[in-house]
Amino acid sequence: MALPISYNVRNLLVRWRVTLLAIVGIGLVVTVFVVLISMATGFRLALRATGEPGNAVVVQRGSGSELTSWVPLDDRNVIIVDDRVARGADGQPLASPEVVVVANLPKKEGPDPTNVTVRGVTPRAYEVRGGIEITRGRKFTPGLYEIIVGDRIVDRIRGLDVGQRVKIQKQDWEVVGRFASRGGAFESEIWGDAEVMGPAFQRTGGSNSLVVRLKDASTLAAFDKDIRANPQMQLRVAEERKYYEDQAGPVAGPLMALAGFVAVVMGIGAVFGAMNTMYAIVAARTREIGTLRALGFSRRSILLSFVLESVFLALVGGLLGCLLALPANGLTGATGNTAGFAELAWAFKVTPGTLVVGVVFAVLMGLFGGLLPAFRAARLPITSALREA
Repeated sequence: MALPISYNVRNLLVRWRVTLLAIVGIGLVVTVFVVLISMATGFRLALRATGEPGNAVVVQRGSGSELTSWVPLDDRNVIIVDDRVARGADGQPLASPEVVVVANLPKKEGPDPTNVTVRGVTPRAYEVRGGIEITRGRKFTPGLYEIIVGDRIVDRIRGLDVGQRVKIQKQDWEVVGRFASRGGAFESEIWGDAEVMGPAFQRTGGSNSLVVRLKDASTLAAFDKDIRANPQMQLRVAEERKYYEDQAGPVAGPLMALAGFVAVVMGIGAVFGAMNTMYAIVAARTREIGTLRALGFSRRSILLSFVLESVFLALVGGLLGCLLALPANGLTGATGNTAGFAELAWAFKVTPGTLVVGVVFAVLMGLFGGLLPAFRAARLPITSALREA
């Protein structure tokens, strides 16, 4: 004979102080866990949103990033006329040669400056890169010392509002617009005209990288093989999204490791907390348990009843924790530990999948925390339990 669920609910309501303490404790653990996961998820999504599936990045072999790469002008001219490179409506190759430097700029908060990626592009870059949207102001005018800045970096760097002027590499640049790139890493960059930035940054005779749109993405491997086989070129080709994801390899791994470590440590603490709570509940209901056994309820029913009670507490705590973690969605984080030595900003992403993981994490804490107390309750002898005052 099984105990009704209403029995467990009624007992939790009667002992509401202990119940509330257990729920809040588990809820806070789940909040921290979900926030850490959302941080890692946001970072990963920002990288995956950088670039187009059909794009290829041409960089120098052996370079760790675009910053240390160089694509000579002669090599670029050979690559962009390859039949595998797509062409725009005007018949010109969909190729974007880009100059990349790092500028040390002051943060809005704190006295220390930080590195920001400055990218010189041609007007063709908007079409090749895809997903670039001007959110305020306008695009830079080719031939002028004008720049547009990513939405994420504006919130972190001083002096990048539209209409302001900023000094980069001893040259004053006017901020004429802000842009978004579907939450990608480009939102942490400053863009300007490559024809102006090249001479200003002493980057002439080529570019740091070359981005091309392929007619067929499946030809990328063969394209890379042909370029590597050319003895006059010291270049390689990489799929654009994978290239930028690999750039942040030193950060993505530690973020997930941090989330896992904190989850394990706090999870163990929460399990012991739930266990102590359930032991206290069992001790307070010893006589009641003996009465239930005398009425004919089996040990298995008692065991299941207390496990369900612990899981229910954890489930409510998990839902509370997820609710408390929701305000973290959209918060901005940043790191400078990237291959390009520049700050990369991203938004925390509390996704439905993250919330599900948080709830499952809470339920597991309740399950493991309630097992031993439930076994103790089920094994109480009827006679000694009834003699308890």
